Amino acid sequence: MSEPTTVAAGVSTADKDQALVNKTMENAHSAFQLYRRIPAKDRALFLETIGKEMDKIREELVAVAGKETHLPAARLNGEINRTIGQANLFAALIREGSWIEAAIDTEDPGRTPPKPDTRKMLIPVGPVVVFGASNFPFAFSTAGGDTVSALAAGSTVVVKGHSAHAQTSELVFGAIQKAIEATGMPPMTVQHLLGSGRTVGIALVVHPYTTAVGFTGSFSGGKALLEAAQRREQPIPVHAEMSSINPVVLFPDTLEKNAAALAKTYAGSITLGMGQFCTNPGVLLGVKSPALNNFLSLLATEIAAIEPAKMLHKGICEAYTEGLNTMLGHQGLTVVGEAARTAGDMEARPLVASVPASVFLKNPQLSEEVFGPFSLCVVCDDKQQLASTLKNFKGQLTTTIMGTPEDVRANMDIIELQQQFAGRVILNNVPTGVEVNASMVHGGPWPATTDGRFTSVGTSAIQRWVRPVCFQNFMDEMLPAELKNANPLGIWRVVNNNFTRDKIG
Repeated sequence: MSEPTTVAAGVSTADKDQALVNKTMENAHSAFQLYRRIPAKDRALFLETIGKEMDKIREELVAVAGKETHLPAARLNGEINRTIGQANLFAALIREGSWIEAAIDTEDPGRTPPKPDTRKMLIPVGPVVVFGASNFPFAFSTAGGDTVSALAAGSTVVVKGHSAHAQTSELVFGAIQKAIEATGMPPMTVQHLLGSGRTVGIALVVHPYTTAVGFTGSFSGGKALLEAAQRREQPIPVHAEMSSINPVVLFPDTLEKNAAALAKTYAGSITLGMGQFCTNPGVLLGVKSPALNNFLSLLATEIAAIEPAKMLHKGICEAYTEGLNTMLGHQGLTVVGEAARTAGDMEARPLVASVPASVFLKNPQLSEEVFGPFSLCVVCDDKQQLASTLKNFKGQLTTTIMGTPEDVRANMDIIELQQQFAGRVILNNVPTGVEVNASMVHGGPWPATTDGRFTSVGTSAIQRWVRPVCFQNFMDEMLPAELKNANPLGIWRVVNNNFTRDKIG
């Protein structure tokens, strides 16, 4: 925050936290009354300026984030580029303007009964609380996709920074503050808080001025925020991306023809960033055959050659070790391959195991996410058992098809099953890596997210922070510019069921 809250001496920590949250949300509410009226072109400049201010301190950001997260400079620089690119993408979206879905149906007084003039557009919901993610210190954190999409929509934002990279978060917030000042935005358009998620975080979610929440993290964390939001007198949406094991189906013809390439590709994907991606391929599925056995042997060799590396923070490393040991403790699992070198302090041990589908189907715990460089190969007896296994999956962010054209033609029924539980269906590529564009879907049915109708990546992410309003029988001078007869912004609109940029009348 750029304005500290004063609390009397002797007040408990809980009371201080509540006082801070109250002041923060009051600021956010007051700033929203101003910010929501700022023209889109000015909000676009603000978003672009955030990116420019981050770029100015890039060297410092990389150095500090590297110390806090153990991520290499190349990864951090790439993530900064993505964060700046997201801000610029949303700036372009709101400059163009059609995203507000302007729809106009003009009056027909001669109809019986008379038809009124009705005009609809999307408007911002109000102050949004964004929780920074531990595994992406830039792209899903302080100035990440949740923040810039909410700002693009016209909502003010309160960022709950992640303690795993608190200094990085503060630096990015400093860049946002400079952008606010440079572009003349209301001073409290974006605010930043640290502190416990169980106290400060929950207090932000239940505050009456909070209108929506963005979260990327664990299933338990997202569920706790959702339950808190639903207990409110006035429930609000929590857009949480939480848990996914991203099933990959390996079809027989491609295993026969491409086993070595597949093994190298998937060893890299499983261990990319030490598996600390929400799109990590946590489950591989195939029908038992010599070709599948050969693939697993090659995958074991590739995994053995990968060096253990430090994870983001101690908590994630401990959770991975515990989850891996729990997984390996289940009967029926066989270790396929693991890193040759023993993991050191805060390092993760890459490992792949296998299990018969009959065992997998009987033990729901085997389909739980192990967040780190681990994947489980589910070996099916036949195609029918493969279909049964896929039908058993809960909601996922992604699912992947690895197959030749012959595989695809022979397995369209399996591919259609995959479409029913995932937000993104991938052919002959790895799930790790999420492009930021208009067509991307980074979401999926529960428990991948709390609402599978939305995405947290790409321009459609703005839809989480808006609601539709219809203006009936308004005089032209009363209408927002987006709905005026003259169409002064020149945006695409649906007028009497036809897309057009033309004026009315």
